[in-house]
Amino acid sequence: MHVVLAGGGTAGHIEPALALADALRRQDPTVGVTALGTERGLETRLVPERGYDLELIPAVPLPRKPTPELITVPGRLRGTIKAAEQVMERNKAECVIGFGGYVALPAYLAAKRLGIPIVVHEANARPGLANKIGSRYARFVAVSSPDSKLRNAQYIGIPLRRAIATLDRGAARPEARAAFGLDQQLPTLLVSGGSQGARRLNEVVQQAVPHLQRAGIQVLHAVGPKNELPHVDNMPGMPPYVPVPYVDRMDLAYAAADMMLCRAGAMTVAELSAVGLPAAYVPLPIGNGEQRLNAQPVVKAGGGLLVDDAELTPEWIQSSVLPVLADPHRLHSMARAAAEFGRPEADELLVGMVHQAVAEHRQG
Repeated sequence: MHVVLAGGGTAGHIEPALALADALRRQDPTVGVTALGTERGLETRLVPERGYDLELIPAVPLPRKPTPELITVPGRLRGTIKAAEQVMERNKAECVIGFGGYVALPAYLAAKRLGIPIVVHEANARPGLANKIGSRYARFVAVSSPDSKLRNAQYIGIPLRRAIATLDRGAARPEARAAFGLDQQLPTLLVSGGSQGARRLNEVVQQAVPHLQRAGIQVLHAVGPKNELPHVDNMPGMPPYVPVPYVDRMDLAYAAADMMLCRAGAMTVAELSAVGLPAAYVPLPIGNGEQRLNAQPVVKAGGGLLVDDAELTPEWIQSSVLPVLADPHRLHSMARAAAEFGRPEADELLVGMVHQAVAEHRQG
């Protein structure tokens, strides 16, 4: 069996696709996997690093507003669809699995033209244009939100890296806290604004750190590689404050923490739920509001807090986050609620959909 994955552009599209590829290969090492991408996407680095074939097709961004460029889209899309068709024919693809992004729409249209079965995975609570169209042609539509409005949607969660999906936070905690130079016993807050960091979160947290330390809370803070590391003057006897530019072992960071302060990207919400780590979610104030929608279900289930970006202040951290960290019983109940909402088996469920789509197509 050979499959084509279409999910280029951002890590939110690429990581679930690679987690699916890993799950397919775990089950059957002979499965052929080709990822579609564009030369401008993160996939040019991430896909080869994970050992999978990458084929590039032209990027055709869809303008959000009527512009003169809109007239040229159908013509440019035709060429991109043809390029995707050639990749599928050359590799004898038996299934196309799309995750949204620039390459997904031409992949769906190429697969439809060639009669290749389509499986769609939507990671966000609010689906993008490509997956809205792809879901019309797909036999299987997998979603990360139980409230999804996509047609034929089946709620499975988001495929995650095995290091995250199989993480036992309790067992890994001693190693994790030692790796970051943290105290083994103190309640721990993990802070991260995503792969590039978030200046607003950084500024608020740095103001709140002395209050947290005086309350017996230690902080592990990933500030983002493009942001300046704050000066640290840890007083003797005070809980550690450990700022780092970037964390390349998020499994260890999750294991070290009792709670997280973070944005609410779909992957972040899925990972924290899968490992049972409660969080204070601060949705990005820009975009179409999807980050708030991503976090709402797990918050409603009792696995986290939700605060608007404008309302995130040092005082809010003191009044809302600190009491949770200081209460072991509340931390435990929130962790349990997050874990019950989590779907660490999403990769295996999506593999099942792919095999079923291929089997039905082979049977005619």
